[in-house]
Order: sequence, then C-alpha cells, then structure tokens
Amino acid sequence: MKSYKIILLLAFLVGCKRVDVDSEYRFHKKIEINGLERTFTVVLPSNYYDSDNRFQAIIAMHGGGGSAKQMEESYELPEKAEAQKFIMIYPDGVQSDGILKVRTWNAGTCCEYAAEKNIDDVGFLNKMIDNVVKEFRIQPEKIYAMGMSNGGMMAYRLACELSDKIAAIAPVACTMVTAEQCSIKKAIPVIQFHSVLDQHVPIDGGVGIRGIDFPAVKKGLETWAVRNGCSADIPEITENKKYTTFQWGNCSSNSEIVLYVTQDGGHSWPGVKKVRIGGDDPSSALNANDLIFEFFKKH
Repeated sequence: MKSYKIILLLAFLVGCKRVDVDSEYRFHKKIEINGLERTFTVVLPSNYYDSDNRFQAIIAMHGGGGSAKQMEESYELPEKAEAQKFIMIYPDGVQSDGILKVRTWNAGTCCEYAAEKNIDDVGFLNKMIDNVVKEFRIQPEKIYAMGMSNGGMMAYRLACELSDKIAAIAPVACTMVTAEQCSIKKAIPVIQFHSVLDQHVPIDGGVGIRGIDFPAVKKGLETWAVRNGCSADIPEITENKKYTTFQWGNCSSNSEIVLYVTQDGGHSWPGVKKVRIGGDDPSSALNANDLIFEFFKKH
C-alpha cells in the first residue's frame, strides 16, 4: 500500500498524469477470442477493498483510431469514476493490419478494419464481461456501456445483442449502425450527446468521415423508443440557447431515452478539455460526464 501511495504522489507531481503500471487497483488483462488476443484494462475505485460490497461498472470504448489508454486519459473519466466509486473497464478495439495499426470496433456497418473483417467484438466484450464479473466484485445487473464515436456505435450494438448484460448505454458523437436485427431481452435506457456542428457523423445523417453514409442520430433513438415501449412517438423537447434536450417518456421498466444536442462543439466529448490539436473543441454547454454518471446511477 505504501508503494501505491508513492506512485500516486509521483503522478500528482508530474501534472496529475496517470502512471500506467499494474497495482492492486489497476489490472491489464488479456483474453483470446476466435484466435485473436484481445486486451482491456480494469481500474478499481479507492474504496474497493474497504468492504465486501459489489460495485457498478462501466465499459468505456474509444473511438476509431483511439485505444483503451487514450479513452481513459482523454475524457476525464478516472476522476469522475473515483468520485462516484465505479469500476471502469477500458477495452481495446482490434488493430488493423495497416502501417498505422488503427484500432476500430465492428459496430455493424462501421467502422473500417473491424467491420470489413467482421471481427467478433460482441463475442470479445461478452467474454470480457463474464471474466470481470467472475474476478471482481461487480454487480452483474449494473454494467453500463459508453463510447466515443465508433465506440458509441459499439455501445449501441452491445445494447442490441447483449441486452441481458447491459443496464444502460451512453453513446457520444455517433449514431446507431447495427446491421442485424436486435434480440432485445429487456428495455435499455439510453442517454446520447451530439453536436449540430459534428461533420464526422452528421446529426441529420449523410456522408461523414471516411466517406461513410451515416443514418440520422434520431433514427436510432426512435428505433429504441419503439423497442423500449415508450408511449410517445414524438419526444418532449426542451430548448435553451446552448443545447436542446429530446426526451422519450413513459417507457417500459423506467427505460428513459434522452438526447442532448449542443449548438457548439463538434465531434468531441462535451464538457472536457480539448483532446488534441486539430480536433474539434468540446462543447461547453454541458458536462457529459456529470449527466452520464447520474443517469447510470439511477438505472
């Protein structure tokens, strides 16, 4: 424990950057699926060993070209997860066979290598969930999925095909691109964030990044409204100068569906610092992490 505290102190002194080492709170894991070695990282909250309680857990999936490490470091998730005492699970998408070894997820009709090679990401994540539930004190009925861009698309696919293992999802800067019919076993609450300025995944659908023709964001949410048995075909709309909220209500099993559309930002995670030079500025209209964790806590 003493050495762990020293590591935390060093992390603070170098600018609060996470020190990427194994410890009793951080585990780098590998599993094999269909002959491929897949990797993911599990991060436990600081009170994990204080009792025998089970914890809520979030699967956080990076966007195309990202990684588990990038997902953890880019969107201020460790701080929020520690404050709310969630276990975080950061999986890696499969690497392409190109020079850049870009990681993507097979979310259906997107994206790139993972979709082109029909990589079994659902199988990987399903096996990963079984692995972490067995090894760590996780409430199996309280596992959530969030993701940025291609990772958000993958969250939609998990909700479709693993609805018995996913409690709710939070896609960011994406749309639903599942290619096959969903086998829904229960209603899934959805909270989504998108910017009207997003050119990578246009909010109203159309050609975006890499020449991909995306469906409209609302089309996917309307599909979920039907699957969740929501009584309203048209969402309740709340507007202010910075963002608009669309909410489908009276859904079965209290499975609300909410979409936040910001007027600023772009293809980015609302409420955090800018991730990289050349990337879109994040929206300052709201903090996605605050709303996502609050949403997950009640579902």
